[in-house]
Amino acid sequence: MPSVYVMISWHTYKELKMKNFHLPLPEPTYAQLRAEAERTRIPATSLAREAIDLWLREQKRKSRHEEIAAWALEMSESDFDLDKDLESAGIEHLLETSRPPVRRKSK
Repeated sequence: MPSVYVMISWHTYKELKMKNFHLPLPEPTYAQLRAEAERTRIPATSLAREAIDLWLREQKRKSRHEEIAAWALEMSESDFDLDKDLESAGIEHLLETSRPPVRRKSK
């Protein structure tokens, strides 16, 4: 069953201005894409578009994470850094109040 997100985004794209992009694919990738399109009854172009959009969102998320990490490193030991006592108290509290992870039984 195709995901709801793919079905919704496929219909949403009809309202957007589209540009064509020629993308040669290796034969195995092309075959997998065609098989998935047939299995889900969603056009291969829609599946490819969704995969590219997902990858671009993930790249943006990674970039944002890297920028925040770089800023945090730059701000460490500055006036913007956490108070050492407050940070220690927070870690101590988490260690004292956290529960061990629930382990699921394997089948």
